[in-house]
Amino acid sequence: MSLFQIEHLTLYFGGLRAVHDFNLTLEPGELVGLIGPNGAGKTTVFNLVCGVYKPTEGNIYLNEASLGGLMPHQITARGIARTFQNIRLWNTMTVLDNIRIAHHYLLGYGLLSAVFRTKHYWDQQDKITKMAMDLLAMFDLQDYAFELVKNLPYGQQRRVEIARALAARPNILLLDEPAAGMNPGEIQELVKFIRWIHREFKLTIWVIEHQMEVIMNLCERITVLDFGQILAEGTPRQIQDNPKVIKAYLGEEIV
Repeated sequence: MSLFQIEHLTLYFGGLRAVHDFNLTLEPGELVGLIGPNGAGKTTVFNLVCGVYKPTEGNIYLNEASLGGLMPHQITARGIARTFQNIRLWNTMTVLDNIRIAHHYLLGYGLLSAVFRTKHYWDQQDKITKMAMDLLAMFDLQDYAFELVKNLPYGQQRRVEIARALAARPNILLLDEPAAGMNPGEIQELVKFIRWIHREFKLTIWVIEHQMEVIMNLCERITVLDFGQILAEGTPRQIQDNPKVIKAYLGEEIV
């Protein structure tokens, strides 16, 4: 069985069918794209995978274990982390504290140690701080450690968000429109950055993106979603030349 598998995923919001019979497999180390027109259901699929929504039908498996019925934090603990189309950081906290919080699952002390600030408490806090600083150094963000996140340029905020997701040590990283709001120069840097993450962390990455430059330069294969169901699948070249995809994006077929 594959590292990750979605089988016949379907979601209804009342009488509205948001996702229909969505199927996907991800193998270790793949970098796969998910594209489609606005409102196609891409982020809804991510929300289903991460436990934000519960599917009407279908199953999701990670390492052959079903994720059905799990809460978002439990799914993260199993090995799936994500970022969001609109950056979701604690803006009035420092960059370091944003990363420290993401290491909460490693804290090995109880309530009494936290209340009375025992030696064990401080030892664990020092451990988390060192791990967070090491991660920031890998992302070349160490100079911003004590800066409030809201004061960082947009591109750097995106790097912090991805670093926070990787603090959970995931097997699969879901990126939801990482290039949203970026200028052309920032997009070029983002493509290099994602390639570096893919190589350095040996991750499987699944990315939603509207910027075709990003998808076509990054992904080995692409799934196209339209009106909640799969329209096409294939390599970047196959997707570029697919008349159904062209029609979905442009409203007309190329003769």
